[in-house]
Parts: sequence; C-alpha cells; structure tokens
Amino acid sequence: MSDRSAVPVRPARVPASGTVHWVGAGLSTGSGLARLCDTADRVRLWHRTEDRAADALARLGLTGRAEPRAYTLPALTAELAPGDVVVSMLPAPEHAAILAACIRQQAHFACSSYVSDAVVEQVPAAVAAGLVVLTEAGLDPGIDHLFAHCLVGRAREAVGDDTAASYSLTSYCGGVPAVANDFKYRFSWAPAGVLGALRSPARYVRDGAETVAERPWEVTRRHVVDGEAFEVYPNRDSVPFVEQYGLPPAWKPQAFVRGTLRLEGWLRAWDAVFEELKAGDDARIAALAGELAAKYPTTDADRDRVVLAVSLDVRGGDGRTWAGSYLLDLVGDEEESAMARCVSRPLALGVRHILDGSLPAGLSRAAETAARSEEWLRELALEGVEFALRVDR
Repeated sequence: MSDRSAVPVRPARVPASGTVHWVGAGLSTGSGLARLCDTADRVRLWHRTEDRAADALARLGLTGRAEPRAYTLPALTAELAPGDVVVSMLPAPEHAAILAACIRQQAHFACSSYVSDAVVEQVPAAVAAGLVVLTEAGLDPGIDHLFAHCLVGRAREAVGDDTAASYSLTSYCGGVPAVANDFKYRFSWAPAGVLGALRSPARYVRDGAETVAERPWEVTRRHVVDGEAFEVYPNRDSVPFVEQYGLPPAWKPQAFVRGTLRLEGWLRAWDAVFEELKAGDDARIAALAGELAAKYPTTDADRDRVVLAVSLDVRGGDGRTWAGSYLLDLVGDEEESAMARCVSRPLALGVRHILDGSLPAGLSRAAETAARSEEWLRELALEGVEFALRVDR
C-alpha cells in the first residue's frame, strides 16, 4: 500500500552548465557582462545581428571573450543546453516567451525587470524542472530591494516584531543628467516607456491610508537627499512590497512609497508635456515620445547620474525608535554610464549565484531576506557599486 501522506520529492535543481547567453546589448548592458566573462566558462552575446553583437563586444572591450550571435528566439532555443543560463535584457513583454523556451530546454532564466503575470504563471513548471527564475535583479527593481530588506531587518532587531509601531518607508530612484539642462532630463531609454509610466496610476500609503494617484506627477513632492533638493512622485503599486519586504504586521505604515526621483525644477520644466499627457491621445503621445527623444537625447558627451535613496523610520509605542537610510549616487564616465553599471552588475551577481548553485529553483527577486541582501551588498561594494548606509537610533 502506498503512503499517501508522504511529501512529494522536489526535483533536483539542474546544475549550471557554465554557459551564459546574454540577450540584448542596449543601454543597460555594461560591465556586468565583463564580470560574467571572468566567471562563466562560455558567454554568448545575442543582438539584432551578429555584426551588431560584435560591435557591442568591441565597445565593451570583450572581443574574443564572448561569442557574438544574431538573435531570434528559434536561434537562441536551438543553442540552449541543460543548465545554461539565459539573461534577457529585452523589453519585459518578451520575457515570457524566452522563459518558456528555457523551460523546454532545461535552462535557467534571469532578468532585471519586474516579474510579470505571464512569467509567474510559468514558475510552477520551472520549479518542477529544477530551474531558477531570477527577476528584479537590476537597479530599480533590484538594489532598491536589497536596501529595503537590510533596513527592515535592522529595524526589526532594534524595535522587535511584536512591538506596536508606526513607520515610514520611502524608496526613490532616478536616472538624471549629471549636468542639468533646461528640461531637467535626458532620455537614455525608450521615451515611450517614460511617458507610459507617467500615465499609469500609482498606489501607495500616505498619512496612514492607501491612496491612488491617477496622474502621478500631480502629487510630486520636494525631497531632500543628503542636503540636495529633488522632486519625487510615486510609481506603480507600492502596497504589495509591504509584505515582500517583511514588515511586521504589528507595525502600521504611516507612509510607504516607492517612486521616481527627478531633478529640482522638473515639474515646471515638463508642464507642456503633462498637458499633452492629460489629453490621452495615444497617437499623439507616441509622436511626442519621438520628438522629446530627438530634442533631449543623451549623447556621448553627456554623463548620466543615478540616485537611489531608501529610508526607513520606525517609532514604537513603547518609546523605542530606529531610523536608517541608504544612498547610492553615481555618475557615469567615458567607459560606462552609471545606469549600465547599476543595472548590469547586480544582474551579473545574481547570474553568478545561479552558476555557483546558491540560488534555489523557482522564483527569486534579487535577494529576498535581510541576511542574503547584506551579502549581496557586500559583494556589490567590492565590485565598484558604491553606496552609503546611515543609521540614527
């Protein structure tokens, strides 16, 4: 007679083969790819054509260290072997199809984008096949998660999980010009994406209550970071991250906002853009995106700046308090943009953890515990991603 109470045996994780397929060589592909060339047994860079892939490798100083390939999904699928790792730098809507191919070929998957419903639906199949699905392992999302997990972990130790408390957690990130122009912004990625994000409602907690901003820019606030004034507004849906970051149920949020950071004066400089966004004409917005990209591009002479500021302030009913913050503030140089460094290096770190077997099968969003996040941050600091922690008890 079979033992129906027996716990099903979870399939073993597929050992990494040592081969990494990096798909896409856009503006967020930087020195993280070089780090993987130092670690992986074999790296292939997939781009629109083989010549473009070769040109990207030459630009990154990686000629001869990675193999250029012309990307199509069938071509990638044909070269996948069990245990390979596929890194998708393509737009998020393309991830689900790539993940499906990975599952069929028993390959692991990694990206820096937010996890989508289409990806989540495939996670059970990935788990059954013993495959890692790594998402949200870039800058934002990515390093912001690491900062938040570490702050929450430290605060829980100081205040206690069961202590009634109120807290404010804010996480703001922005890619801005290192030298401000009149528009207070330069486009380094798809303008349609920037405008689309502004047209999407944002849900967050302010003054102890959940609220929705249908037009996020209309709730823009002044926000001082390390003595410098910026402007910030909420982005996407912040509320699910209360649970993801492990905030104790006994603590009640006074404020919980994940959002976008811009240079001071941005709101006024973009006033004409906002008027266009209010009209809601999709064709006109698409045309506007092209016009703005042509008028305010990031050229080879421009340097970008990435600012990520995450802070947590907890006040317990018994008088115990804790406050801490992380600040990442990097400027790009001639070799690499700040955005490329901040996206590609944490992603490469996550891929290395797939290669060394330390990430389990199933879905991961960067590091999902305070202890693991502390490890990731120590490793990123050793690799030139500089940031500062400040704790005020």
